Amino acid sequence: QVQLGESGGGSVQAGGSLRLSCAASGYTFSRYCMGWFRQAPGKEREGVATIAGGGTTNYADSAKGRFTISRDNAKNTLYLQMNSLKPDDAAMYYCAAALDGPRFLVCNNFNVFTHWGQGTQVTVSS
Repeated sequence: QVQLGESGGGSVQAGGSLRLSCAASGYTFSRYCMGWFRQAPGKEREGVATIAGGGTTNYADSAKGRFTISRDNAKNTLYLQMNSLKPDDAAMYYCAAALDGPRFLVCNNFNVFTHWGQGTQVTVSS
């Protein structure tokens, strides 16, 4: 059974940093594309960043230069380092896996994700 469990959310002031983690289980983590998404109240869910099994990354424009997605395949864990946080970054952040097929080299499509975690809340005060 696939399980994705996010942690690391919290409340920070604008300009601060947070590191989100996602523990994955139930599949061969290293073979599959992983991603981070977020959804703010009243808004649609949006992709933040993706990372292929081999580590190639892709970012939404809103995340470029401030957020870093990474993975530790030995620990089956996905990370999102978020720096220079803005009030607009406040949202529920979700970890996701694209388990329709392995993507080791390239993963730059936010529409391929099939499994989702429960989310971790990020609040940014101005």
